[in-house]
Amino acid sequence: MLDKIGIAKRIAKEIKDGYYVNLGIGIPTLVANYIPQGMNVVLQSENGLLGMGPFPFEGEEDPDLINAGKQTITTVPGSSFFDSAMSFGMIRARKVDLTILGAMEVADNGDIANWKIPGKMVKGMGGAMDLVASAKNIIVAMQHVNKANESKLLTKCTLPLTGVKCVKKIVTELAVLDVTAQGFKLLERAPGISVEQIKNATEGKLIIEGEIPEMIID
Repeated sequence: MLDKIGIAKRIAKEIKDGYYVNLGIGIPTLVANYIPQGMNVVLQSENGLLGMGPFPFEGEEDPDLINAGKQTITTVPGSSFFDSAMSFGMIRARKVDLTILGAMEVADNGDIANWKIPGKMVKGMGGAMDLVASAKNIIVAMQHVNKANESKLLTKCTLPLTGVKCVKKIVTELAVLDVTAQGFKLLERAPGISVEQIKNATEGKLIIEGEIPEMIID
């Protein structure tokens, strides 16, 4: 079973040289620390930064440098700062190759719910609605089950939707799955996790074809 760092490391393997990538709040922000050395990737933060680096070491934080989740970050040579209007112009113009988001629920048709739990105070949807509507490719980093051990990969989302039929791939603590027209297609299983465990943890339609390999993290 993967921890949050393991999920981030596995997602980092999906990033290709030359990509412009937006990292959402939560587990996705960790991906910045695991992009392969020497790969030319530009990380975009919707609060107005192009060229985001990994998290700073303790004692080296700059309170003026933050990501969309208000975490302190670093920049890389050639980075640039701009206002939110320009940032969302980039997003809406589909200049971002890959968006990595967290989610509370994903349906087997690619619907995503990641911004609101009814009855709980939230400040707003933030940039998620624009990202899911405009991104060329969306990978979700999430927990497969909730604290009550109930599946978060569903036939139909129960929470308010952020976007419809937009998620392409999901990486959880248990598995890597593609979202297809037929449902969740199991690609890889986490170390020590069986296909049966993944089946039991997935409410939505799960497609299993042939031998499912164990994912390689490092």
